[in-house]
Amino acid sequence: MKPVKITCLISISLVIIITSCAAEDRKVLSSSEALSQHGVVMGNNKFALELYNKLAGQQGNLFLSPYSISTALAMVYAGAKGQTEEQMAKALEFPISADSNNNELKSHSIAHFHYTFGEIIKQLNASGEKGGYELTVANALWGQKDYKFLPDFLTLVKTNYDGNLEQVDFKTQTEEARKTINAWVENKTKDKIKELIKPGTLDSMTRLILTNAIYFKGKWESQFKPEQTQDAPFTLLGGQNVNAPMMHQTGKFGYMETDILQALEMPYVNNDLSMVVLLPKKADGVKDLEKELVSDNLTGWLARIHKREVQVFFPRFKMTSEFELAKVLGAMGMPDAFSGKADFSGMTGNRDLFISAVIHKAYVEVNEEGTEAAAATGVTMKLTSIPTPSPVFRADHPFIFLIRDNQTGSILFLGRVANPASQNN
Repeated sequence: MKPVKITCLISISLVIIITSCAAEDRKVLSSSEALSQHGVVMGNNKFALELYNKLAGQQGNLFLSPYSISTALAMVYAGAKGQTEEQMAKALEFPISADSNNNELKSHSIAHFHYTFGEIIKQLNASGEKGGYELTVANALWGQKDYKFLPDFLTLVKTNYDGNLEQVDFKTQTEEARKTINAWVENKTKDKIKELIKPGTLDSMTRLILTNAIYFKGKWESQFKPEQTQDAPFTLLGGQNVNAPMMHQTGKFGYMETDILQALEMPYVNNDLSMVVLLPKKADGVKDLEKELVSDNLTGWLARIHKREVQVFFPRFKMTSEFELAKVLGAMGMPDAFSGKADFSGMTGNRDLFISAVIHKAYVEVNEEGTEAAAATGVTMKLTSIPTPSPVFRADHPFIFLIRDNQTGSILFLGRVANPASQNN
């Protein structure tokens, strides 16, 4: 049987930062830490920053949802075995027990990982149902109607990720299947993510698509007044200026500063989620700041944030980003998953699957009222061969921002504003 190709497509309005670690230097969590929510969140956030740093070399704006990517690939990981499984856990910073020789301990650790990941999803969705803001995380599997998947794999994904298997016909009704999946994504992201799967992506050899969609819409706890918004110069990395609608207010916000940056935390209604903005003190300092954006530094910066009165000047902006992540993820330490060496026998019982592409699409809009962001992820499988006076926080030059869940600490979205006047990356 020819190997099956998995294409992972991700649509989102988010942010991510990533810093690579040599395998021999990687810290492996203890078994007890691996089973905790803190361990899973810490691993996901570390992956978020590492991925961001891999993508940061591109020019312009940058926005993604590392959480959507981690969730989609966690479902794929549920079917991984052998070296593919080990590579994915390391590259994605999944906190699986290091004792790979103890099969019972390893299985116990993996089972608890999926359970804990699922509990975080449930917690996020429950928070979004309280009425203060909209936040939904949704998953689905789209399988060829006559293709057999192992019941254990389907049960794990359904139980922990609430991902039902929907049967479609990629063989004879490929275009109809593509439209069906895209319609699901559009619905789950309130029409913000369209055409996630483009024409020609699927064909008669497609066997499975795993999709994740995340949508967030929240109002600032302290909203900006539209009448105080005025056009003002925003300095680009090249030194040129563009006019941007600059919102303004003075109030109590989470704030801290170091020699190289200012950090501002703007909570949404209910204080369950916040946007954290990392503004370099130098107008052209965002690239240097990105080099410092690693897990330990971010944890330290967040710990130092405290409420105080701040004069805030912040641009209104909207952007859409799109990425193909297969090469990036392969270079981050999981190359087998994208080759004929892949072992996804946990899905079908055969070593006939591998990931062919990972596509991520993201949308975000920030204005006086609040923020709207959306994301979706899909994995496609084919048959193929491969304190002082009030500080002034003036975000009038490139900066990094992230949206995080304050209850779990999860980074849901991550991005860079290089030009608020541009709507694309």
